[in-house]
Amino acid sequence: MTQPDSSANSQSEINEVEQRLQHNLGHIKNKIMVMSGKGGVGKSTVAAYLALGLAALGHEVGLMDVDLHGPSVPRMLGLKGQHALVQEEERLIMPVSLKKNLKVISVESLMPDQDASVIWRGPLKVSVIKQFLGDVHWDHLDYLIIDSPPGTGDEPLTVAQTIPGAQALVVTTPQEIALADVRKSLDFCRQINLPVLGMVENMSGVICPHCGEEIALYGSGGGENLAAANGLRFLAKLPVDSRLVLASDLGHPLDIMKENKGAAPGFQELVKKVEKLTNA
Repeated sequence: MTQPDSSANSQSEINEVEQRLQHNLGHIKNKIMVMSGKGGVGKSTVAAYLALGLAALGHEVGLMDVDLHGPSVPRMLGLKGQHALVQEEERLIMPVSLKKNLKVISVESLMPDQDASVIWRGPLKVSVIKQFLGDVHWDHLDYLIIDSPPGTGDEPLTVAQTIPGAQALVVTTPQEIALADVRKSLDFCRQINLPVLGMVENMSGVICPHCGEEIALYGSGGGENLAAANGLRFLAKLPVDSRLVLASDLGHPLDIMKENKGAAPGFQELVKKVEKLTNA
């Protein structure tokens, strides 16, 4: 009796995954990966509020958190404890709905213990990201916003190589120590031919709650100057806003499209520029 050809079965499974992945991606108009050269620059905050802002303008939006070791998006959006629904028979993962036109998926949504650490090597991380893209029921989206972990490792590389038409939105803070790492991210984008939609300078000053004057805690203009030096679009300056910190801790995001103070005008500028540049 002949033994089944395991290599043929394995290839068949790979082909099936790729077919599902391409089918899903075909229903998504714009794919934007929010990335940074180093941690602590507010990348996840930018990704979350970009998704919220685009949804507030009426677009169908998906937010995918591929920061597998430190997912923060569910907590920031008040989704901690909510699990994605897995339909075993159809091999579908239903993302968590924050609004009728904003769906969110994160590795935390699939973990039985959401405070457990994720100790995975590269191949498993690549497999999970492809599953997020191929098995999650995104349906038709105007935007898929992808919150990538800092650096140029497996996660951003997998997204860039798996998603045709993806663009990078690079987040930095003004000080040189952050800019040095962002230069590596820009080199990463050049080497793998990942188009850069533009750059955002986060933590660009803080508004004094007493006098209303802006204080350049981390300097100012570093991100804007770096964008100009590399021929890139500069999308927005976002000041430090203590209300955003509290809102993220509480899981009650601000309605930044209706605010007129703090970081809200900067986020509104970012959202509207992204909408215009992508012709959505």
